[in-house]
Amino acid sequence: MADVKVPFYGHVKQYLNLKKEIDSAIEQVLMSGTYVMGPTLAKFEQECAEYMGVKRAVGLNSGTDALWLLMEAYGIGPGDEVITTSNTFFATAEAVWIRGATCVFVDIDPRTCNMDLDQVEAAITPRTKAIIPVHLYGQMVNMKRVAEIAKKHNLLVIEDCAQAMGAAGPDFRVGQYSDGVGISFITAKNLGTFGDSGAILTNRDDIADKILRLRNHGSSKRSVHSPGWNSRLDEIHAAILRVKLPHLDEWNDLRRARAKDYAELLKGTSLQLPYEEPGYRHIYHLYVIEHDKRDDLQAYLKDKGIIALTNYPIAIHQQEGFPWDRKAVVPKGGLPHTERSAARVLSLPLYPELTRAEVEYVAAAIKEWDKQQGCCGCCGCK
Repeated sequence: MADVKVPFYGHVKQYLNLKKEIDSAIEQVLMSGTYVMGPTLAKFEQECAEYMGVKRAVGLNSGTDALWLLMEAYGIGPGDEVITTSNTFFATAEAVWIRGATCVFVDIDPRTCNMDLDQVEAAITPRTKAIIPVHLYGQMVNMKRVAEIAKKHNLLVIEDCAQAMGAAGPDFRVGQYSDGVGISFITAKNLGTFGDSGAILTNRDDIADKILRLRNHGSSKRSVHSPGWNSRLDEIHAAILRVKLPHLDEWNDLRRARAKDYAELLKGTSLQLPYEEPGYRHIYHLYVIEHDKRDDLQAYLKDKGIIALTNYPIAIHQQEGFPWDRKAVVPKGGLPHTERSAARVLSLPLYPELTRAEVEYVAAAIKEWDKQQGCCGCCGCK
């Protein structure tokens, strides 16, 4: 393999760009002597809620906990069904199974790779309690339509926003049409810290207050407990996130600019390029292309010093650890679009620090490979 010319991740570059501010914020926490459940977390929660345009944010130790603690707070558990998608990170379904509920999978729209909303109503049964739409790769699901379906059938809506902080629809935003939102701040996210952490967003004080207790061993008063969990976003992570949050819109704009460069430079190749719904603000947590010879292309790029990764090459219902014993439901006709996408996906490098020149290098390598496959590049074949 050649030396790495275009890495997949850019978080070290991001740290170096903000090193002085981040190091100072960490030092202030260390010198304070308060490392958990302190004022830095409280300030970040307020700033996060304000940025997202919701009433409350509660910091947790992961996006996974954000999802299942929301379900816990709303009383979703054994005997209940939750409709979601199999084309996502395993944690989306895992959170449902942690609560003892049943995942009911629907297929995806092959253009956006988000949940196919035309299939949701057919999946609803008397046991259905909630819908979890996943804003995959950084593009929102049509939440107005999800809310209409949910209202018609008296269902809860919990948004999986692990990849879409800062995304928006034509006339709606994250959290506006749901009962709660789960966010992840793991390192590689658009807003990421140096490790694991997450948060819930909600406009309901009672739900936020319940999760405040649940994250801290069921306690809202020192030495007084009820059954709960240990899921606290610590002060150091909160300090890092406070430094980064004011830059998020700028970083998302840079991701969008580099995605536009990819789209321009790769037009006419045999790749299936990402589709951005008109009027949506896709913030490109990942720039995911599809091709039948995905593995060959990935190996070719590696030889050119370009690191491209696969997200998510094994759909949840195809995983070895898929819990059939918990009666997860796959439609009778299967999930053909989900399975086809999983076999074809390849994520190209994309982060705010990526340069136009680096995108040009990646695109040139892909075009060279594409030409070797026999595609002339003149027709936009797929």
